Amino acid sequence: MILQIAAIVLSYLLGSISFSVLLAKAIRGIDIRQHGSGNAGATNTLRILGKGPAIAVLLLDVLKGVAAVWIGIWLSDGSAWIPALSGIAAIAGHNWPLYFHFRGGKGIATAIGVLVSLAFLPALCAGVIAILSIVLTRYVSLGSLIFVAFTPIFILVLPGYSMNIFWGV
Repeated sequence: MILQIAAIVLSYLLGSISFSVLLAKAIRGIDIRQHGSGNAGATNTLRILGKGPAIAVLLLDVLKGVAAVWIGIWLSDGSAWIPALSGIAAIAGHNWPLYFHFRGGKGIATAIGVLVSLAFLPALCAGVIAILSIVLTRYVSLGSLIFVAFTPIFILVLPGYSMNIFWGV
């Protein structure tokens, strides 16, 4: 039980690392949350700092979601719930980061990492639809919503996925 709680707490603390805030401070000496949309995420990083830093933030935020799920797997003692809860904790950490006065991003990139780790094929199917919607409409937020909404649907529809993942997602 202690290791399972530790997995969730560690995942929240990992999620609280705001790569957007850290890169903006390192590159331009600014708090990215005071520029553009005010959001500490990859899209605002793209607007303010450009493609390179935005890609770095996107990848790092996705990787912290992946890492959180794996922390949950390693410390879960076989429970299917702990990896999902660890992923949710990382997303919560991204959205309300302990290290940055609880002002973070929207958690989409971290959610992508979590969902891809928990249910690769459903996340891939939802991701393709989300990317198509972004290409067609030029609205990243619409694509994000489509991804987050469709992944659980694909978990239900595609064979071989546990209902624990569905309820955890």
